[in-house]
Amino acid sequence: MPGGRLTQQERQQIAAGLADGLAYAEIARRLDRPTSTVTREVMRNGGPAGYRADLAHRATQQRTRRRGTAAPGGSREVAQPYGRDAEAVHDYQETLTGVFVTSGLPRMMARVLGCLYTTDTGSLTASELARRLQVSPASVSKAITFLEGLDLVRRERDEGRRERYVVDDDLWYRSMIRSARANDQFIETARQGVGVLGHGTPAATRLENAARFLDFVSEGLIRAAEQGREVLYTRTGTAPDGTAAPRSDRA
Repeated sequence: MPGGRLTQQERQQIAAGLADGLAYAEIARRLDRPTSTVTREVMRNGGPAGYRADLAHRATQQRTRRRGTAAPGGSREVAQPYGRDAEAVHDYQETLTGVFVTSGLPRMMARVLGCLYTTDTGSLTASELARRLQVSPASVSKAITFLEGLDLVRRERDEGRRERYVVDDDLWYRSMIRSARANDQFIETARQGVGVLGHGTPAATRLENAARFLDFVSEGLIRAAEQGREVLYTRTGTAPDGTAAPRSDRA
């Protein structure tokens, strides 16, 4: 099985496989590469719908150059706790960023969110984010404002009065509720349209069915979020023998 980085020709084969609707495992088999390599490559470079071989190859070259020219103590060399491999953490962060991009986030916002989620504290200052991502504080500020508007991050001040940006357990719950409530305006407007267009007409029926569907899904989503909220507060305690057991931090 070949090792090392993907070549431009291999990236072209990945793009062709995606265009043909092949699964990651099949593309990996044809390349004689691990499936995880193909999955990571696609997710960090636009996802299945947005993957472009030439852009992916250029992006990899740029990342390699940035790593090679990073000054000592620069953004890439962040000390890793728990004996983690710094390069593996960096690669995983890129993969997670790709997943966020595929879900609809702009890339800069996805990079900030990926960076926050791969820290144990779940919080960083603007300067820490700018250093780790090698971007300007202004770019960080713009990304945080966007993410905060989606309830994906929140702000808090530490003891030194520095503003920190946080991803915590409750943010997923709040984001899910926000997503469910986002349908309310369409549901209300659709039902108004039924009266305007006339009950029983094709257009009115289409709107009524859409409103009923979204109403049903939203109610189910909110109910599931409430029932599953406890999962967000489950912690894994590691025993001296290395075994893990879940526990809840909530009373």
